[in-house]
Amino acid sequence: MKFKTLIMDGMAVERAVKRISHEIIERNNGIENVVLVGIKTRGVPLAKILRDNILSLEGVSLPVEELDITLYRDDLSELSETPAVSDNISTDLKGKKVILCDDVLYTGRTVRAAIDAVMKHGRPSSIQLAILIDRGHRELPIRADFVGKNVPTSHEELVAVFFNSTDGETKVELYNKN
Repeated sequence: MKFKTLIMDGMAVERAVKRISHEIIERNNGIENVVLVGIKTRGVPLAKILRDNILSLEGVSLPVEELDITLYRDDLSELSETPAVSDNISTDLKGKKVILCDDVLYTGRTVRAAIDAVMKHGRPSSIQLAILIDRGHRELPIRADFVGKNVPTSHEELVAVFFNSTDGETKVELYNKN
């Protein structure tokens, strides 16, 4: 892959995530019964940053759950090896307002798989989607409720999100696959 451009630096990511935090509070009339569910891998640090922002705004720490959607993917038969099962959700999601968190929304297949996985843990009152980057090219009718930035891309491009907690710095970059 060849580096193409910096889409967002650390400050831009921080501003976008703070805005999303405010929008989550506003849309849900507070944070009662809200649970953040981060889709592994980069959705988890996004969920934790949202939790920290909401804690500073509301004085309450929301639960953050981690979701590995590998076994729920619709392309499982195309994978070369059998994926491991990893489910770290300990919160009963029945009646909760679940905020699914992921770094990039592209085809919608990851989100569809995440919704299937969430439903195994009780029927939430709602499922909302918080995404840092929406790059378009949907294959399924899925739309994010909270978006940090819309970045029109081609199929030959790749969006890479980096978080300080996992990568040593926070930024979003665009690469050419060729």
